[in-house]
Amino acid sequence: MAQDSKRSLKIIAGADSLGCTLKDALVTHLRSLNIEVEDIGTDKYYSIGGEVGRRVSAATITDNNNNNTEIRGLVACGTGVGVSIFANKFPGVYASTCISPDDAKNVRSISNANVLAVSGMVTDKETGIKILETWLNTPFKSPCPASDNAPWPTEIDSFFENSIEEMSKIGGGVIENQSESCAICNLAKNRDFKAVDIMPGGCMKIVRESPTSAIVRFEAGSVEPAHHHTFGHDVVVMKGSKKVWNLSKKESYDLSVGDFLFTPAGDIHRVKYFEDTEFFIRWDGHWDIFLDEDLNAAREAIAKE
Repeated sequence: MAQDSKRSLKIIAGADSLGCTLKDALVTHLRSLNIEVEDIGTDKYYSIGGEVGRRVSAATITDNNNNNTEIRGLVACGTGVGVSIFANKFPGVYASTCISPDDAKNVRSISNANVLAVSGMVTDKETGIKILETWLNTPFKSPCPASDNAPWPTEIDSFFENSIEEMSKIGGGVIENQSESCAICNLAKNRDFKAVDIMPGGCMKIVRESPTSAIVRFEAGSVEPAHHHTFGHDVVVMKGSKKVWNLSKKESYDLSVGDFLFTPAGDIHRVKYFEDTEFFIRWDGHWDIFLDEDLNAAREAIAKE
């Protein structure tokens, strides 16, 4: 496998609804090769592409070859193009859409591509596996179709070698120079909340990564459909009130300002907000979410209470 033999490999994978079948097949194949995979599931192509890109970028930026694990990404959507566009918005990420094994060999050889994007509409499982294996096994600067499968000339080889440092500097401003912020604090006056697309009425500001901590707001009357997370989480209500149903434990909790609740990893829970509410939440690891019902089903269940 084309990686530092002293380092293990971890793949962060995700897809949209048109790419999830192919992504699932490739994740299964990766695990059959004993490669660690973090599958963050299915979401809109721009959300999933951005999230995989963000996580690969974070690992790349903090990695000075002191990390024993190399982090790469695998993304899929209908065409494979949309997810790559949004993965590439983060510095240190070189995502490329590959329709053939030759594409995969070229992007690894020329650009040391660390995120593979594939097409759920065009690529079948067998071809996808061939593309994936080529991408895994092709070293940077190796012979490829673009070089007529011959070693690169010395001057081009030297250009590629120097390009890595230069490419890594492009886009660095994306995560730097945030107004009046620093690595260990997040001032309330500077918080830019982002809507939680799959939870209407909700918005969130992540204030710390891995483990993830966030400030979350929900409008009065909002409902979180039943869902679960990979990691358990602590919640402290800062404003407003809500009710949480832990469906796994068949328990419910009425929470108001100052109240604390811990929800264990994997427990399925549903939430109703009685007024505009703000709370602090901290997961034991990274943030993710997996829906177990749709919004209409959640509202119907709550109405029966």
